[in-house]
Amino acid sequence: MNWNCILERVATTKSTNDDLLERWRAGELIDPVARIAHEQTAGKGRAGRIWLAKPEDTLCFSLAYPFNCRPNELSGLSLVVGLAVIDGISQVLNIDQARLHQLGLRLKWPNDLLLNNAKLGGILIEGGQTSTQAPSWMIIGLGLNLRHADRITKYLSNPSSLGIAALDQMVPDSNLLPENEYIWLKLIESFEAYLRKFSEHGFKYFKNDWLRWDAFANQAVTISGAGNEVIGGISTGVDDNGALLLNQGNRIVTVHAGDVSLRAQS
Repeated sequence: MNWNCILERVATTKSTNDDLLERWRAGELIDPVARIAHEQTAGKGRAGRIWLAKPEDTLCFSLAYPFNCRPNELSGLSLVVGLAVIDGISQVLNIDQARLHQLGLRLKWPNDLLLNNAKLGGILIEGGQTSTQAPSWMIIGLGLNLRHADRITKYLSNPSSLGIAALDQMVPDSNLLPENEYIWLKLIESFEAYLRKFSEHGFKYFKNDWLRWDAFANQAVTISGAGNEVIGGISTGVDDNGALLLNQGNRIVTVHAGDVSLRAQS
């Protein structure tokens, strides 16, 4: 690893995202910090949900990363993180990205990873600026299912309606999956490369790459959440800022990421 990132490993914590958020609010962050926990007792998902994870079978960590811009200039960040995870998975499994695509790996706007339409992982991004002169510290949390999707499903009191997938489903033998520590370090390396390019070029640089992995391209979907009216349309990709484009026949509606949920129309 060739960048100045502090690596922290803990056995148990409530939430690695909350740990780093507390440090950011206290002005204690200087260099990027990656914090991994074997077990999170109150892991965080989107929209205030609890992210439950079975320690032996899942990887949960957070990365605190500074950007020299305002938070509103970081649109599309969660989509780029998704691409970074795919790159990391490719390195971990020693499988090229074209083959991963054939195996059913996809990205669900704005922050989920799917494997054959089942949930493989989720991304949660929090943070901001403490002052207009300060960098924007973003706390990027990743939960990734590694092994035994059936066991993870039994562990969850309210599993995803999409079903649960795990990384070992993409290899012929689950024993071929590397140790969690190796997977973590490879993902951090990928994060650094993608976040650096995102800092330099913004989301537009990654747009065509993200469209390749879009799980719901040209499908009828509905968007709900945050107390807003449910809207529907044909998902037609994203714009240069990472906002979802919905074709409603006579107009294109732009949907920005936030506490929203995308589902296929039944």
